[in-house]
Amino acid sequence: MGIRKYKPTSPGRRHGSVLDWSELTDRGRVKPTKSLLTPLHRAWGRNNQGKITSRFRGGGVKRRYRIIDFKRKKDDMAATVKSIEYDPNRSANIALVEYEDGELRYVLHPKGLKEGDTVMSGDKVEPKVGNCMPLRSIPEGLDIHNIEMNIGQGGKLVRSAGTVAKLASKEGKYAIILMPSGEFRKIHIECRATIGQIGNHDHQNVVIGKAGRNRHKGWRPHNRGTSMNPVQHPMGGGNKRAGGGRHPCSRTGLLSKGGKTRSPRKPSNNLIIRGRRRGPHVGGGKK
Repeated sequence: MGIRKYKPTSPGRRHGSVLDWSELTDRGRVKPTKSLLTPLHRAWGRNNQGKITSRFRGGGVKRRYRIIDFKRKKDDMAATVKSIEYDPNRSANIALVEYEDGELRYVLHPKGLKEGDTVMSGDKVEPKVGNCMPLRSIPEGLDIHNIEMNIGQGGKLVRSAGTVAKLASKEGKYAIILMPSGEFRKIHIECRATIGQIGNHDHQNVVIGKAGRNRHKGWRPHNRGTSMNPVQHPMGGGNKRAGGGRHPCSRTGLLSKGGKTRSPRKPSNNLIIRGRRRGPHVGGGKK
C-alpha cells in the first residue's frame, strides 16, 4: 500500500499523510461481517478500581472489535479469500476467508495474499503465503508470522503491520526463530505459525500531521516530566527549562535509557538464545 499526501490547505495537511488503501477490497468501502463483530470495552488506562495505571489515554472514536482467528485450527479444509478489510484495532489489515462448509473467519492479511486466493491449515499443507502449519512442517529459512508461544494458544508473536520473523533452524523439540527485534528465540516445534510477512508495510511511513489524529486514536496530550513540579515527577522542578539534573526516568523512577525492565527470574529467559539488538545509548557507547 502506498502513501498519499494532500494539498497543503492547512498546517496539518501540509505535513500529514495517509495510506491509499490500494490493498483493500473496493478501497475499504466493504462493511465488516456482522457475525464477526463484538462490542469493544475500553478502560482508558484505568484498572478495576478506577485508578489510572497508564497515563494519557482517553477519548477516541467508537470501535467494534473484529474477531480474528489466531489459532487457525480448521485443518485440511480450503478457505477462499473473500475480501481484504481495514481493522481499526490493529496496524495490520485483515482478510475475510470462507471455508468450504460456508463458515466465515477473519485472519491476518499477509503480504501478497489477494482476493480469490486459497489458504489452508494443517500438518501437510503446501508452505505458501497464508497457510498455517506447525513449525516442524515448515522448511527452514521461510518467513513466518502469527507465531504461537504455547501449543494451541493461538498466535501471539509477530502480528503488527510489516513485521516478519524467520525460521532459522530446528534442534530437537525446539525451533530457532529470528524475531523482528533481532532476538533469537526457541519455540516448541508443535507450535503453529503462518507463512509470509504481514502486509501494510507502509503503515510505519504515515505522518500523523496534527494532534487531532492522535486524539481520534485515543491518545491524550502527553506532557514532559521536566515541565512538572518536583512532587509530581522526578525530573520536575528547576528554573525555566532545566534538564532535570538526573538520568531520564519515568514518574516512578524507572530509567528511560538502558534500564533493564525484564525480570531475571522469568521462566522463558531460558528460551532466549540471543537478546534483541540494543540502541547506542545502552552501555554508554555506540554499538
